[in-house]
Amino acid sequence: MGIKVRVLAGITRVVGVLLVPVAFCRAPGRARFVACQWALGMRFPAEDLRGLAPDALAAFTRARAEAFWRDGQLIGLTSGHRDAVEQHRIFGEEVWRTGSVEAARRRVLPPEESSHVRGLALDVRPTEGAQWLERHGARYGLYRTYDNEWWHFEFRLVEPVRLPHPGAAAWLAEDGGLRVWGSWPV
Repeated sequence: MGIKVRVLAGITRVVGVLLVPVAFCRAPGRARFVACQWALGMRFPAEDLRGLAPDALAAFTRARAEAFWRDGQLIGLTSGHRDAVEQHRIFGEEVWRTGSVEAARRRVLPPEESSHVRGLALDVRPTEGAQWLERHGARYGLYRTYDNEWWHFEFRLVEPVRLPHPGAAAWLAEDGGLRVWGSWPV
């Protein structure tokens, strides 16, 4: 972790502590939680939590509050909910960049298959925050779902099988006509 990142993380933690009394006036029983969300909102001002499914939002904010107060770890959201138009644009750009739909699906899914569109997917930062979430996220129903995306987590009620990449769910394994893959939402 670079010096700038460490300094910003330290400042964010100090700001969080200083905000606890103010947060206590607003939400007495949840002051530390609220102060943490405010401090992280200042550290990651571009993040947008709107559009996340209520359970995914609650899980994410609870997890990052625990990471903040228990371990001093910051977790920011790079991308959460995307509407279908935005997801289609991202997918189309990846198809153009890679030259094929199949290659694009290794990094991004079309809107009808994306958990971002349903508000269940979270792309997080920094790397250390993602590592914390990988170790502790299951307590909140947040799971890393793809081997090739260290930043991508999804809210799930049951731990999913981790796939090698987003497009892997479309693979079909045929065993006497039995479809093993392909119907899983990713």
